Amino acid sequence: MKRALGIWSVVVVAWVCACSSPVSAEASGDSTAPRVVKNAGDSPSPAGGNATSAENSNMADLIIVNGDIWTGVPGAPRVQALAVAGERIRAVGTNADVRALAGPKTRVIDARGRLVVPGLTDAHTHFIEGGLQLSRVDLRDSANRAEFARRIAERARNTQPGQWILGGQWTVDSWADPAPPRKEWIDAVTGDVPVFVVRMDGHQALANSAALKLAGIDAAGPPDPQGGEIVRDHGTGEPTGILKDDAMPLVTSKIPPTSPEAKDAALTAAMRHVNAFGITSVHVMEDGGDLLCYPRALRRDGLTVRVRGYLMVEPWSDYFHAIGEFPHQDGWFSVLGFKGYVDGSLGSRTAYMRAPFADSTPSTKYPRGFLLDQADPFDGFAKEMVGVDAAGLQLAVHAIGDEANHLLLDAYANLQKVNGPRDRRPRIEHAQHLLPEDAVRFAKLGVIASMQPYHKADDGRWAEKALGPQRALTTYAFRSLLDSGATLVFGSDWPVVSANPFEGIEAAVTGRTLDGKVWVPRQNLSVEQALYAYAVAPAYASFAEAELGTLTVGKLADLAVLSQDIFTAPAQGISETRADLTIVGGKVVWSDN
Repeated sequence: MKRALGIWSVVVVAWVCACSSPVSAEASGDSTAPRVVKNAGDSPSPAGGNATSAENSNMADLIIVNGDIWTGVPGAPRVQALAVAGERIRAVGTNADVRALAGPKTRVIDARGRLVVPGLTDAHTHFIEGGLQLSRVDLRDSANRAEFARRIAERARNTQPGQWILGGQWTVDSWADPAPPRKEWIDAVTGDVPVFVVRMDGHQALANSAALKLAGIDAAGPPDPQGGEIVRDHGTGEPTGILKDDAMPLVTSKIPPTSPEAKDAALTAAMRHVNAFGITSVHVMEDGGDLLCYPRALRRDGLTVRVRGYLMVEPWSDYFHAIGEFPHQDGWFSVLGFKGYVDGSLGSRTAYMRAPFADSTPSTKYPRGFLLDQADPFDGFAKEMVGVDAAGLQLAVHAIGDEANHLLLDAYANLQKVNGPRDRRPRIEHAQHLLPEDAVRFAKLGVIASMQPYHKADDGRWAEKALGPQRALTTYAFRSLLDSGATLVFGSDWPVVSANPFEGIEAAVTGRTLDGKVWVPRQNLSVEQALYAYAVAPAYASFAEAELGTLTVGKLADLAVLSQDIFTAPAQGISETRADLTIVGGKVVWSDN
């Protein structure tokens, strides 16, 4: 998803540091009493930073029995039961082992043979934007031009003067006529209401004439900014309404800012949404204003997911020291480093490729895509990365095209030469299209491949038109990366695609695209490998493996009871899985009553 470009004051960071730290997340209303829960006496005290009376007496606050518990420990057998004292796992073993820890106030959950897994992590999400998108216009499954325009017209009828129509998540690649949208599609039904609706990948958007006028974009100018494109009609020079990558801020800078109250409401909605999928942690790629939502939620004891943040600002050099001012608050929230961008996306043809796109034509303005914000040969960006790394911060950098990934791997190799060895765990976000020789470099350099498997199900309908059959062999190279020894973590990029991790697992296991074909099956994974990439590996990717990732004694009690056994369910039905129960820090935050 395209980065935010706002300037964030270091003074604001200092304000965050002054925020008080809560002890734990609040459960959502009465949903913490699922059908499977029975109490042995009164309800226990909420899990928190201080030991409960049960913990002090060596008794458990909560136990789960009769489960089929996948602990996430490689090669370990399944277990029946586990016990929680305070926020942490007290014991794992048989029903008899765990029941021995039950006291008169212990809550007992009978899993009734269902699969229990460590809490899942979405390792790449734009969480506040995802929460906002839940209430914005949704164009993702529009089947054709008429449906696209109808949904915007309906929203325009209910839009007050001075407000914008935002959202989108559209794609036209699977339509019978995949011609790019134009402002003329919607001008007649929107009038003076400005519209800015983003393509699903976040790297291009459609603006109507009202929005373009506010931004001062017309046939006379402005010229394309570096790293972006104002798409124009070849005959008239008029803007079509499509803006790509670094041209998008010409319009977004005119959109009234979202209020803190609206963002806080979006965070609440987003947490409720992902808890229902068994997600207990998120790695968020946010600008400074959105990152401020999490300390506010902490002050009101309102987080039901653990948050590891990566700040999207530029230039990074202005914020090296500010990042360190964010406190690590009881394991609930920390900012680890910076999110950056090398290139755009495949769907927008702005991913940076070594060779031209297979469907480029003589009139294609950027047949290989382009680098964002910096000119080839990439030196300026690489030098800035050295500064971030020298400050001890983690890098999480977006690269989609094969040449973009190659350049980024080179830059990570340079960090070791310039700054010396350390446990830096650099990440490449997306890592979608790789040169054949580059998969093995991830393991060699200790680079984490942070990927989104549902993108494969989505892109696979049309990506080969852009890549050609040969380059497709090393696209979404899950298996090649794992076989090389690389660390693979999975996320969604929500709201680019669904936040449902089970859709991602199904896509990684089957290689099946949304139109039903199987694409690049050589890169498919087993269910256990895919689940590991959602449940265990993200803890390592965020320096949290001592606290999270596996259901073992002493770790934080984050887990989910699933609606079906994804190991035995038909592979094409894994996406239907939900969480019957989600527990964070020993506290039930979601129950499907």
